[in-house]
Amino acid sequence: MPYPHGGLARHANLPPGERLRVLLVEDDEGDAFLVGELLAETNSMIELLVATSLSEARQRMTDVDCVLLDLGLPDAQGLDGLRQVLEMSSGAAVCVLTGRSDEHLGIVAVAEGAQDYLVKGQVDGVLLTRALRYAVERKRADVNARRLREVELRQAESARLERGLLPQPLMSTDQVAVHTFYRPGRHAALIGGDFFDVVQTRPDRLDLIVGDVCGHGVDEAALGVELRVAWRALVLAGVPDDEVLPALEQVLMSERRLQEIFATVATTRLDLDANRATVRLAGHPPPLLLAGGRVAPVPAPGGLLLGVRPRRSIAYDLEFDTDDWSLLMYTDGLIEGRVGAGNERLDVPGLSGLLDEPANRDVSLPDLPAWLVGRAEQINGGPLADDVAMLLVSRGGGR
Repeated sequence: MPYPHGGLARHANLPPGERLRVLLVEDDEGDAFLVGELLAETNSMIELLVATSLSEARQRMTDVDCVLLDLGLPDAQGLDGLRQVLEMSSGAAVCVLTGRSDEHLGIVAVAEGAQDYLVKGQVDGVLLTRALRYAVERKRADVNARRLREVELRQAESARLERGLLPQPLMSTDQVAVHTFYRPGRHAALIGGDFFDVVQTRPDRLDLIVGDVCGHGVDEAALGVELRVAWRALVLAGVPDDEVLPALEQVLMSERRLQEIFATVATTRLDLDANRATVRLAGHPPPLLLAGGRVAPVPAPGGLLLGVRPRRSIAYDLEFDTDDWSLLMYTDGLIEGRVGAGNERLDVPGLSGLLDEPANRDVSLPDLPAWLVGRAEQINGGPLADDVAMLLVSRGGGR
């Protein structure tokens, strides 16, 4: 017998790309023999396995390209057997091979997920071989189409989340200019939990926030959106400054899916008439001040991460000595890149050094955030691993 019952084909040693591995689920030895003969006479390059029941088929399903299923088995009958095979077959194509010439049953079988419906005695070797190969290709096309659809849905979801995380600044003043920047990390095209926002509540007052929810993915991004929207609502509602971050922490702790999830936040309230700012940090890197040709981190107390141990942040009052200044707020993805071949990170001093380079003096303020990312990636030796979000608010000449 070219295809021994339950055995392998004569072409079993062919490379996987040139042969198909087919599992025939058939309890009639005569019918199984005939299937093997049909495939043998066409030199089909098909490796054939035979199982006499669904329970045996379950054990032989590994690395199978196609399942050829009889609808009358000892442990399953009709469409029930088909449904069980479809559930266990994973990425394999499934073709029905039955003695029942029932057009309605064939339509239902294909609707259930079978790639083809073949009737015993109505197929020869050429037709059977062609049907099996076509079924495998249709299954691969279906799998690829489903994966493409999943990617498209993920991208659409990411776009919706991005709109929530990265809104247009809500401001009308022309006393300062605000430039925003966001770039996803290399871990995935999906957006992470970095967020920012800008809200003007009075002609002389501007509130800014930059934050980062730990982790990457839809849940973290959705939580970032909630925190940003909650912050905007709190600021617009006129909640006292000292109560905003504690309220934001309550939102985080009630909405996070795991107790280990935390967030870091930096907020700045600008008093435009007084030319001063109030900075609050919750485990976030400090903003950098560019003024008078110098760069320095704002020495605000670091504070605790949101979601670890509720505690009020400490406000730091910053007086601007000139009408030409810029304040850069950013997430830690910008400063976590490596410096050289070791484990040293760019960190805040390294970022300050980049801003102090003479080359950046020729970079316009709107282009400065992108220039910084480019320099950080150059030093890192490749794309930054984490997301990067930045707010650059400038007054006058900005430096």
